[in-house]
Parts: sequence; C-alpha cells; structure tokens
Amino acid sequence: MRKNVYSSKSQALMLAFQKDETTSALIYTHFAKQVKDKKERELLQKIAHDEETHAQIWQHYTGQKVRPNMLKVWWYRFLVYLLGYTFVIKSLELHEYEGIESLKPLEEEIPEVKRIIADEKEHEKQLIDMLDEERLNYVGAMVLGLNDALVELTGTIAGLTFVLTNTTLIAMAGIITGIAATLSMAASNYLAERADGNPKALKASFYTGIAYLVTVVFLVLPYLLFPEGMFVAALVCMIGIVVFLVFVFNYYIATVRSEAFWPKFIEMATISLSVALISFLIGLVAKMCFGIDVG
Repeated sequence: MRKNVYSSKSQALMLAFQKDETTSALIYTHFAKQVKDKKERELLQKIAHDEETHAQIWQHYTGQKVRPNMLKVWWYRFLVYLLGYTFVIKSLELHEYEGIESLKPLEEEIPEVKRIIADEKEHEKQLIDMLDEERLNYVGAMVLGLNDALVELTGTIAGLTFVLTNTTLIAMAGIITGIAATLSMAASNYLAERADGNPKALKASFYTGIAYLVTVVFLVLPYLLFPEGMFVAALVCMIGIVVFLVFVFNYYIATVRSEAFWPKFIEMATISLSVALISFLIGLVAKMCFGIDVG
C-alpha cells in the first residue's frame, strides 16, 4: 500500500470513489446474473470487473478497505423489478458521470484517474447501445393512459367534490367513472393501434389501461381514507398526489429517454391542475345554480 501523502480532502474524495466503485461492482454483478442475453450478460460482467478494478486502484492510494453500500445495492435491485433495467442503469451512469466531474481535480495527482474516466465514458456508451427494454416500446401508451387519467379523473373528482360534499360518494363516483374510463381507453387504444397496423396492439392497450387504472387508484385513495365530511382535505391531498405522479412519471421518462425533465413536468402539471380548477369551478357553479344538496 502506498503511504498516504494526500490532503484530508483528497483522501475523503478517494474513499468516496472507492466505496462507489465497490458498490457499483456488486450492482452490475447482480444485473449480469439476471439478464438472459449472453452478450448483455458478458458486457455487464466486464463492467462489474472494471468497477472492481477501479476500487482496487483507489484502495492502493487510500491504503484502506471499504465496505460497499449494501442499502444502495438492495435499493437498486428493488428498482430493477419496479422500473426496469433502463431506468436503473441510466440513473447509475448519470451518478457516475457527475462523479467524473469530481474526479478531475485528482488527475494531476493520480495518473490512473484518466484511465478511470475513459472507462466510465466507455461504459456509458456500451450500456446505451445495449439497452432495448421491451416496456420502453410502450412509453407512448403509458403516457396516453396516465395523461388521460390525470386530466379526466382530476377534473371529474374536483368537479364532484363540492357537488356531493361527501368523500364516500365522491370515491364511489370516481371508482365507477375510473373503471369505465379505463376499459374505454384501453379498447380505444387497441382499435387505434390495430388501425395503424401494430401487431402488438393488445399489449399497447394493456399498458395504456394499467397506467390509467393505477392513476385512478391513487386519485381516489384520499376520498377513501378521509372521513365523509373532510372532502376539502381529500381534494387538497388528491391535488398533491397529482403533482407527485406527474413528477415521478416525467422523471422516469426523462431518465430513460435522456430528455429534459422540467419543461415536460411543468407542461403536464399545468394542464392537469388547470383542468382540475376549471372543473372545480363548474361543480361549484352547478351546485349553486341547481340548488344541489346531497347532505
């Protein structure tokens, strides 16, 4: 081991990189065991080996052994099952790309840093070329389902909130409307895809329907949890969920497609919340004009 002659700042930086490389090696090793394609498995094994080599280089300079961040390892394993390889790998590579920028101050002190940077850039290129996850072919279908559910259900539920003034009744109306709209949207998308000659029209409509139904569940949930008289609190909670869903979905799309996040998020959130506001006002006016009193 080389005697440590570096500043405390450089030492801390090297230890952080050492831990990251050790952790990444474990993550990519796990990925390699899960993929079925031989070429993809070999590539992931090579990247895992490179990450382990980088960790050994850092250990040579720090003179210390570090444990991997097992919480991060298990977290990424979970995300793979939930969001797919493309999102997780691109997230990892984005983190490592930011790490490359932090490495540059050490280039003059440690000759191997240039090699590590070159390896990380090559990893990014190889992984992007490798990624061809089936679910990404249906991002358009998921966008259709989520966006329609957010606009239609947010507007419907917001409009009914001050008409019905009862969380149970609002939830019931939302569930009935949501299930009917899910089936209608899935069927419409299936017919549209078939008309366009898509041989996988059924699967595309499935992704549309699932995205719609999941959104319905989240939007109705506050009205199922809050007491009957707390319809205003349920509405506020639902609006918060809308913003959260828009944020999460657009972050996912921006990551897997390498697109800008904020413009898409602002656009989708503005549309959904504007429809909710207009529908809410319509419901309020309808209640006053028709003298509706459910209570």
